[in-house]
Amino acid sequence: MTLDPATAERRALITGATAGIGAAFSRRLAADGWHLVLVARDAGRLTELAAELGSRSGREVETMSADLSTDDGCATVEQRLAGGSPVHLLINNAGISLNKPFLRSSAEDEARLLRLNVHAVMRLTLAALRPMTERRDGAVINVSSVAGFGAVMPGSTYSASKAWVTNFSESVGQSARPFGVRVMALCPGYTRTEFHQRAGINMSKTPEWMWLRAEDVVDEALRDLGKGKLVSIPAWKYKVAVAGLRHAPRRLLQAVARDTRGRIGRDER
Repeated sequence: MTLDPATAERRALITGATAGIGAAFSRRLAADGWHLVLVARDAGRLTELAAELGSRSGREVETMSADLSTDDGCATVEQRLAGGSPVHLLINNAGISLNKPFLRSSAEDEARLLRLNVHAVMRLTLAALRPMTERRDGAVINVSSVAGFGAVMPGSTYSASKAWVTNFSESVGQSARPFGVRVMALCPGYTRTEFHQRAGINMSKTPEWMWLRAEDVVDEALRDLGKGKLVSIPAWKYKVAVAGLRHAPRRLLQAVARDTRGRIGRDER
């Protein structure tokens, strides 16, 4: 697959397109000359972003309002991937975290997290790969997280869902490669987006040096996709962190885990 839209009428479908990393992908790809299909729940924000990108780039910008934590929402996007103008790049960016420990969570909330972070990623990847492998052209970027490389959030199930995304993408990427199709897991660290705010997670104590810019994450992701990487970890500091997560003793990881969104305080026990 070529990432140069000048060689063909390239079209990218981006979920969670109106905020954070999804919005950064939308703006970067529009500037690079891609046609876009933007997917998000908020129809108003979709319309605003589509108008902005369409007028600025002169490219086609479709919008789809869909809740990917539901079967109907997934089915709507699956149908678009299977029909209409071909989609050459799928970016599965939509995802959530929960600002509560598993022992204080509910089956409904945990199921919604899994439907969005895992089930939707699986369904849309499968729907995209069928026509891509037939054409022997295309790519999928599944937005995961460095959190998926270790249990760095005691009591949270978010990191487990992202471990699945990374493993899934790496495995499927190997099987799709002989067909000229790429699948890559994008594993950023803490990134300046609306993600934590929407989840009600207080990140005020996170050191400034740990934060990434969404635009920089997107730039490195597209470079790594062009290189054929199966896993992209933006920024050297997080490459080092992942090496530590992969090889450090589990007891050490448990002792230094700092993300406390899933912990239960002593007064809650």
